[in-house]
Amino acid sequence: MKLFEDLQWRGLVKQYSSDSLIEKLNNGKLTFYIGTDPTADSLHLGHYSSFLIAKRLAKYGHQPIILIGGATALVGDPRGTSERDLAEQEKIFDNFEKLKNQIQKIFPYEIVNNYDWTKNIMAIDFLREFGKHITAGYMSNKELVKRQFATGISFTEFSYMLLQGMDFYHLFTTKGVTLQIAGSDQWGNMTTGIDLVRKKTGEEVFAMTMPLITDEEGKKFGKSEGNAIWISENKNTPEELHNFLLNVSDDIVISLLKKLTFLSRKDIEEIESRHKNGTGYAQGILADTVTFDIHGVSINKK
Repeated sequence: MKLFEDLQWRGLVKQYSSDSLIEKLNNGKLTFYIGTDPTADSLHLGHYSSFLIAKRLAKYGHQPIILIGGATALVGDPRGTSERDLAEQEKIFDNFEKLKNQIQKIFPYEIVNNYDWTKNIMAIDFLREFGKHITAGYMSNKELVKRQFATGISFTEFSYMLLQGMDFYHLFTTKGVTLQIAGSDQWGNMTTGIDLVRKKTGEEVFAMTMPLITDEEGKKFGKSEGNAIWISENKNTPEELHNFLLNVSDDIVISLLKKLTFLSRKDIEEIESRHKNGTGYAQGILADTVTFDIHGVSINKK
């Protein structure tokens, strides 16, 4: 099965910026990045599902880079899901180190911190080099920003997408990155990066989003929703992760098998055919597989 077909079958593609990306994914060799801001000291299950795409693409010969956004975490993005105080720098740095150590155990790829290339940029240089390429009208029309205008948005939050766009430009010029992958709530920020690279270099780069992982009520698995299941053993033990997955509903268990495991299409379709609602058959396989992949342990249930 071609890579893009597999990603679509697993429900891992929501938007992509150009049809030519399909050919590059299936037959090319791309360097791409996926990232998160260190606003917590651990990944949660929603992050894990997104970061798994790094492994999926790497299996087909593509090169992943993982970005931890030390600079963008100090700003905060305008999602509107919850108020985010401007985080203290020391806490962000501490979170970065903990995330880096955690990520390297599961995803053995290059990790970068956007604070490293952002910290010494003067405000005037930032405005001249990057701000002049993106208009206020362009930024205001992004859905992520429009939702916040009713309640108010600070200039700091307003600048977030330009900082993220600068990340794409920096990684393109220094590491040859031509693809950014993120959750679907980041589409506006990602297309800003595409436009910034095009305006500054004349080159085409790409973006692809994944649907956010949600529960049976449509709420995403994440910190802002208050229902995060953490990857760190200090926050949620392997047993707690296992129990959580054992108790997911029949409505979403097959979808989670597709998104959270590397089980083949043949295997998952066989599990689906054998699964009967209320038996917990598919949930058991999901819980055993994901817990072992993350923690390297098997949970014996009597």
